[in-house]
Amino acid sequence: MDWKTLNAQVIAEFRANQGKVAQFGDLPVVILHTRGAKTGRLLEVPLVLIIEEDGTWRLFGSAAGSQSHPAWVHNVRAHPEIDMEYGTETFRVRITETPADEARLLAAQMAQQSEQFAGYVKAAAPREIPTFTIERL
Repeated sequence: MDWKTLNAQVIAEFRANQGKVAQFGDLPVVILHTRGAKTGRLLEVPLVLIIEEDGTWRLFGSAAGSQSHPAWVHNVRAHPEIDMEYGTETFRVRITETPADEARLLAAQMAQQSEQFAGYVKAAAPREIPTFTIERL
């Protein structure tokens, strides 16, 4: 199954179930409403959200261990203020890239917590996985 089809299914399930997606269990899911970095087209991207103990919201550009950054990374770098869906709400956010040194540390910490994420880090190498902080506006 291609990514577009999979994303469409996840988005439909998210919206039908107040933000819950069975394949992600209890992990929080968001839908980013990004604009294409080159095209300016509106795109909807479902992602797992990491909520830290201090309440910070983070996204990792792991692309499931791909050797390339996911398209949404390029899009939020070009257009960092976007709409985002979380649960049953849609609101405006600013997405800020974490500096490389801190992103490396955060990815290493996440890899210690999640065997699946550790596999993504290993498969993506030497590509470093970018990390982003979400600020609700």
